[in-house]
Amino acid sequence: MHLPPMTRNLLWIMAIVFLLQQFMGDALVHFMLWPFGSYPLGIGSDGLPVTVGFQPWQLVSYGFMHGSFTHILFNGIALFQFGSRLEEFWGSKKYLSFFMVCVVGAGLCQLAFMAWMPENAAPTLGASGGVYGLLMAYAMIFPRERVMLLIPPIPMSARTLVIVFGALSLFMGVTGTVSGIAHFAHLGGMLFGWLLIRYWQGKPPFKPKQRRGPWGV
Repeated sequence: MHLPPMTRNLLWIMAIVFLLQQFMGDALVHFMLWPFGSYPLGIGSDGLPVTVGFQPWQLVSYGFMHGSFTHILFNGIALFQFGSRLEEFWGSKKYLSFFMVCVVGAGLCQLAFMAWMPENAAPTLGASGGVYGLLMAYAMIFPRERVMLLIPPIPMSARTLVIVFGALSLFMGVTGTVSGIAHFAHLGGMLFGWLLIRYWQGKPPFKPKQRRGPWGV
């Protein structure tokens, strides 16, 4: 499959940041998405406590960090498989805008969840919210196209894939059956992706607007 320029750049950025994480460790901790409040990290060289908490830039930076090789591998595969097709459909600028809106939207939803359930508050990192937004877009544009799950290797339509992933994220997020995963960030990415596409289409909950090409391009 041809790898369009913006998808290639995003994959490179994710890979470089992951390598930096391995060498710099705690030096990058302020770029994760932290809950509201102040959380102790330890004692600084001046003898004063060092704390970390939410900062606005984290809504972008967290989306390019990953917690493990498996984490970045699966997000990278999804970005390659679904992002490439969407970039060719939309063009690089619109594709990047969509991805970043989903990353930020996912972060906002995760912040809201952590504020509502502070006992589950923890730093969040990963491009999964943006990737889930891309999955939503793919299912809306190519709903009947057959895609293949990696684990287990089951073929299904793109629409079915999104329904399954969304339902699993909602179930696991509400029940807490799988900890250590930001399920509400996944759902937030899908929600903001759906809303942005509806806005481009001029469909409810947004006002109709004059169409200038495929989905407002």
